[in-house]
Amino acid sequence: MFSGKTEELIRRLRRAVIGRQRVQVFKPAIDRRYHETRITSHSAQSLEAQAVADVPALAAAIDAETQVVGIDEAQFFGPALVPVVQGLADRGVRVVVAGLDQDYRGQPFEPIPQLLAVAEQITKCLAVCSSCGALASRSYRVAGGKERVQVGAADAYEARCRACYLRAISGDEDADARGVA
Repeated sequence: MFSGKTEELIRRLRRAVIGRQRVQVFKPAIDRRYHETRITSHSAQSLEAQAVADVPALAAAIDAETQVVGIDEAQFFGPALVPVVQGLADRGVRVVVAGLDQDYRGQPFEPIPQLLAVAEQITKCLAVCSSCGALASRSYRVAGGKERVQVGAADAYEARCRACYLRAISGDEDADARGVA
């Protein structure tokens, strides 16, 4: 979270539009944080998208003339997304996917690890740790329940580096104040 994934997705898709390619953009319907039909970055950049309930709806909505498909928050689509993405790529469609590779527990968040394994190009975006300012690769849940899928933003998550994340989940967040690293 807060690493610029959606911002990078928007940048790449806008370049495709400038190149006069036929682009379709999708987002999971459960992500209503900023807008119903736009992918929106935390820095308020946005791009029109189609909200879809699941992978079959996404696959059904793809036009045969589409050259570039953008998918935001891919972790919310689950493992069924992988064969659809591979099928599109096999047809020559460029697929640009943004999503979290780990859940709030630090565990691989499917289908991102599977998509990483079959991707031709990977860009891993890192955030800035909200505790110490280091590069952050973890999402620490500060509010909400224990369910794996919980859509939220700054109200529910903070970006953390590995060390600050581990301190937080161990309940030892005040270690820095005591001089313990």
